[in-house]
Amino acid sequence: MTKKIRKFNKKPGKDYSGQILKLLSQNSSKDFNYKQIAAVLEVTDTKGRNEIIKELKYLVSTQKIEEVDRGKFRILEQSSYFEGTIDMTARKAAYFISPEFDEDPFIPTNNLNKALHGDKVKAYVYNKRKGKKPEAEVIEILERKRDEFVGVIQINGTFAFVVTANPKMYVDLFIPKEKFGDAENGDVVLVKMTDWPEKANNPYGQVIKVLGKPGEHNTEMHAILAEYGLPTDFPVEVEAFAQKLDTSITEEEIAKRRDMRDVLTFTIDPRDAKDFDDALSFQILENGNYEIGIHIADVSHYLQEGTILDEEAYNRATSIYLVDRVVPMLPEVLSNFACSLRPNEEKYTFSAVFELNKKAEIVNSWFGRTVIYSDKRFAYEEAQVIIETKGNKIPAEISLTNEDQTIEEPIVNAILTMDDLAKQMRAKRMANGAISFDKVEVKFHLDENDEPTGVYFKVSKDANHLIEEFMLLANRKVSEFIGKQKKTFIYRIHDEPDQDKLFNLQTVISKFGYGLNFKSKGDISKSLNKLLSDVQGKKEQNLVDTLAIRSMSKAAYSTQNIGHYGLAFDYYSHFTSPIRRYPDVMVHRLLQSYLDGAKSADEEVYEAKCVHTSQMENLAANAERDSIKYMQVKFMQDHKDEEFVGVISGVTEWGIYVEIVENKCEGMVRIREIKDDYYTFDEKQYALVGEVTKNLLQLGDEIIVKVKNADLVKKQLDFTFIKKVNE
Repeated sequence: MTKKIRKFNKKPGKDYSGQILKLLSQNSSKDFNYKQIAAVLEVTDTKGRNEIIKELKYLVSTQKIEEVDRGKFRILEQSSYFEGTIDMTARKAAYFISPEFDEDPFIPTNNLNKALHGDKVKAYVYNKRKGKKPEAEVIEILERKRDEFVGVIQINGTFAFVVTANPKMYVDLFIPKEKFGDAENGDVVLVKMTDWPEKANNPYGQVIKVLGKPGEHNTEMHAILAEYGLPTDFPVEVEAFAQKLDTSITEEEIAKRRDMRDVLTFTIDPRDAKDFDDALSFQILENGNYEIGIHIADVSHYLQEGTILDEEAYNRATSIYLVDRVVPMLPEVLSNFACSLRPNEEKYTFSAVFELNKKAEIVNSWFGRTVIYSDKRFAYEEAQVIIETKGNKIPAEISLTNEDQTIEEPIVNAILTMDDLAKQMRAKRMANGAISFDKVEVKFHLDENDEPTGVYFKVSKDANHLIEEFMLLANRKVSEFIGKQKKTFIYRIHDEPDQDKLFNLQTVISKFGYGLNFKSKGDISKSLNKLLSDVQGKKEQNLVDTLAIRSMSKAAYSTQNIGHYGLAFDYYSHFTSPIRRYPDVMVHRLLQSYLDGAKSADEEVYEAKCVHTSQMENLAANAERDSIKYMQVKFMQDHKDEEFVGVISGVTEWGIYVEIVENKCEGMVRIREIKDDYYTFDEKQYALVGEVTKNLLQLGDEIIVKVKNADLVKKQLDFTFIKKVNE
């Protein structure tokens, strides 16, 4: 018969359980009595010692520790202790993320023991039995995810608190007077966490940078970057190093390269582009086939390994595109000048040159360093006019020059021929199972003060697809060339979608009358493409596009090639944008090394670099999203008196998310503020249900809303619900 463990209830008082568990887990082979524990915890008073005795009895009763001998205690079953990370909720509780668990254990606030979002921790997990929801308690913080935070400083005489807008930061930071720096009350500041004393409720910190006043445009942009630990400027020594680089084009260097300066070459880029990564060359061969060169800026020629410039580029790993500015990976002297494939200038390039027949089949491939001369720069809109009219006239309202242009016949023929080849390649790709994500991008018209004056949508057309297909071709063939040699390389991988997420997507789209076919991998791809095509131009397009993308796995960099599901390629890499992506620079270096006959590079070294660049890519994407949210809130501030038609894009127990149809701005209607009835959340129907009327506010419903509040600091819109459309 097993001994029944007496249950003890904890009474209010000083909570020593976390400290006791931490001490015992760090000394798992030792036994401790209450006096030894009290001595380590520096508890000297009788009341404190009695509290420790009570805690020990409680921890024994909850089977976290055991009494191995009378009055001697030891941590119980090491198998209950796991390492993982903290995932905070907006409600000051958290989940413990570890591959050991199918269901993430819940951590109440009082069991966090000073752990913050993203921290790597050791935790005790209990309720692991079937049918019980697991819970956890943090025993030890192994590694802080971050120690710098952005927030507003609230000064109160000799001390201050920094309050962050991040909903996952559940405590304010305490700042003693001597650590204010130049901060004034109400400033947005970057603060470093310096300590979290044992008996303190708040972590201590010091102000390391004043970002400005809340709500000011520059302040908020800098705050977004600082929030993710991203840079704003280059260090002086890096700029100085870049300025001293020899960027001249020399005969000596040309002699080492394939000279393609005499071949017709041009660029097609966004109208406002300043850096031109890629150019296309075109010529018709004697056998009637086409030779098409994809020429990429030869960044690795200037960016030498081991230099402070290379170290800075690697640390940044990517350019960051906020709504009103670009934070480049490389200093301007390289990104906008030396490396940029500007018109009527000779440039060093790294090229993939293909011989294609009229059926867009590859006859021959060549990879190597080249020198080119770009004959012409086109904006996408200009190339689109040529494709649509099949003529040589570009009207002034489209032209980069703001004047009517007549384009030379050879360039017109080149664009039209490549457009035809691109369409054939795209059709083959789709037939092989590629998924066509042409998600609408929200862009803002900005005035001279970077204030948003309007919203427009960037839609991909034939000219965009032309460039896309040839870039995809270069990326695919470069990775295939190395991949088949079984040498270490950096791949852009994309796993198959998560089945559960696809089933959730099916549930949502069925509300709009759409469906997916789950019979096979190919059927899933085809039905996804059909779905994305069917929603084009409809009110639910953005919602469905977003949900479909969320159902996909995240693309990442890796030395372990698993192919690219979304593109339906067995081999894929990033080769075509080294000005703005560090992985492309590494691909160039590895490719040249292997062309020179070198042995396979160290896989472990490059896998670590893949992990870093993938992480930086995600941070940049988050910063970009936050800048769009900020600009949406700012834009809607000036439209508070207007009514808008919106689509319900999310339903939760605390309210509904609504996306305005005409500008894609998203905000929330809180459940307590829908006044026509008392609503409750129905998870199965993705709806709020009225208690009396039984009215449904369901995912995909069209409703009319007004702006109630636009919070620039939190980047948050609150709407007032007016009524359902057609009510």
